[in-house]
Amino acid sequence: MAEHLKQLIGTDLTTVPGIDSSTALKLISEIGTDITKWPSAKHFCSWLGLCPGTRISGGRRQSSHTSHSTNRAATVLRMAANSLYRSGGVLGSHLRRMKVRMGSVEAITATAHKMARSIYFMMQKRQDYVDLGDNYYDQLNQEKALRYLKKKAKSLGYVLSKDNSITPCKPVT
Repeated sequence: MAEHLKQLIGTDLTTVPGIDSSTALKLISEIGTDITKWPSAKHFCSWLGLCPGTRISGGRRQSSHTSHSTNRAATVLRMAANSLYRSGGVLGSHLRRMKVRMGSVEAITATAHKMARSIYFMMQKRQDYVDLGDNYYDQLNQEKALRYLKKKAKSLGYVLSKDNSITPCKPVT
């Protein structure tokens, strides 16, 4: 089944974690094989009903809940995202991080949104999914923290070196 779908749309959707051949078939039956109907991934995710809302009143954000949708493809993506909690890879890691930050339901929708963007680009570029690994976000956070520490040390007049030693860059008076 997966090989037939690959010939039909030009990419193998079963390489995305959480999507098997029956899930891919359901997605293709709802989406179709022509992804050019949507000008961008943002339009595609909005059509699915997976985009966060932008309700602003008086300069303050009121709500970011997604709009209610009966789109079957979005339901399939939410179910696929829900199965990723114990899985490895960047999507499973994303789901766990979002679940801590915003709760279970919103995290599943956010992960389904990320999966929809990946599927859009896979179908557009005719490429298979490439997983970045479990520790992708951990590495990003570590690099971000290191940049912050170097900047903070420099503002205090110190230089942070690679061997974890701190040396003053100007004499302390």
